[in-house]
Amino acid sequence: MRYFLELAAAFTGSMGFAMIFHVRREKLFLASLGGMLAWGVYLLMGLVSDQDVVRSFAASVFMTVYAEVLARVVKCPATLFIATGCIPLVPGSALYHTMEYFMDGDVSACLSQGLATVLVAVSIALGMLFPTSIFRLAGRTRGKCPR
Repeated sequence: MRYFLELAAAFTGSMGFAMIFHVRREKLFLASLGGMLAWGVYLLMGLVSDQDVVRSFAASVFMTVYAEVLARVVKCPATLFIATGCIPLVPGSALYHTMEYFMDGDVSACLSQGLATVLVAVSIALGMLFPTSIFRLAGRTRGKCPR
């Protein structure tokens, strides 16, 4: 039941941001589904690894591949699906706790939590970078014929 609620929250949160970004009604479900699927991959990766960096990287790779494939099928920019799909992966609670430790004056806890937060954010960014680069390279070489 807990996982169902988490997936529903990821879908709803992604839909909320899709509405803020003025995603058209016919693409709203697909954009929201991307966030839910990314969170599902994050949860499934919990069976393999307990590290947030690894889980976030795998989820963002999946979400980016989903966005790139769907962009070609629906014929719209992949950014639309990436921006809404990454919302559940944003380390909001880690950012909050980093600032909480900072405001309390607990320097060592602030630095420790801050480093963990930055590592998760970097893993999400790298998880988006690799599939996007591969899709762009494949798109460039697809139209060229060998001589």
